[in-house]
Amino acid sequence: MNYLELQTIFVSPDQPNLQQLQRWVDSALEGIGHDTEIVIRIVDEQESQALNEQYRHKQGPTNILSFPVDVPDGIELDLLGDLVICAPVVAKEALEQQKALMDHWAHIVIHGVLHLLGYDHIDDSDADEMESKEIALLKQLHINNPYLLVNDE
Repeated sequence: MNYLELQTIFVSPDQPNLQQLQRWVDSALEGIGHDTEIVIRIVDEQESQALNEQYRHKQGPTNILSFPVDVPDGIELDLLGDLVICAPVVAKEALEQQKALMDHWAHIVIHGVLHLLGYDHIDDSDADEMESKEIALLKQLHINNPYLLVNDE
């Protein structure tokens, strides 16, 4: 069973509810073979910017930050990590990319969970693997490939 804790610091009427977030988390975690716990914190641009600068040394807010838990050997803990999602950035990106807002939220959540599972996109082969996984998971949720440009569809 996957347990999701939701911390809503920023609230807007057009963000997903707990059930939607849980569905996307469960989709990304399907088949991992053990119980997990993930914290999702929905924040404003100010908090996202501060965390992005502190932990990634990058300026400005970002759509999602993933903080995997590094559990010492011998300690059993179901906590996979934390996801910090900037709701205003996700909404802005969806509008700019002409994507349905909830589809973009699903992609961002799945992307973050995959980071918690150890996927990354630092080099091209890792990016290809991660993107393929995202595309497949989103397809199961009846969501189009998020990497296609609107004009490519």
